[in-house]
Amino acid sequence: MKTLIVSVVTPDGPVLEDSFEMVSCKAENGELGILPGHIPLVAPLTISAVRLKRENDEQRLAVNGGFLEVRPDKVTILAQSAEKPSEINVDRAQEAKSRAEQRLQTKQDNIDFQRAELALKRAMNRLDIIR
Repeated sequence: MKTLIVSVVTPDGPVLEDSFEMVSCKAENGELGILPGHIPLVAPLTISAVRLKRENDEQRLAVNGGFLEVRPDKVTILAQSAEKPSEINVDRAQEAKSRAEQRLQTKQDNIDFQRAELALKRAMNRLDIIR
């Protein structure tokens, strides 16, 4: 079976580098499925899960935006942050989700709704990854 080298890098350093048969992720223009031999592509990513498949194994990462670069034999994800399920603190993610929901329900002028929406998306992405 052909594979791709997948490299996930954040400003804090590399998160993952390994071989996989398929990469699934969500770009701003929609869902992407990447197999070995894919045409070159660069796409901005949304706050979402990245699924990495190999034989009967699937790994997931919570990625908070960034860019995807695809070459026929390699996929590079440059993300603002990326977390493996084992690195996610469930209680912290749940608290962040609750705080963001409360901010969005408050009808005050001094609330930054865009920032609260992004915080909510990040928290929900983390919680989805560990389920």
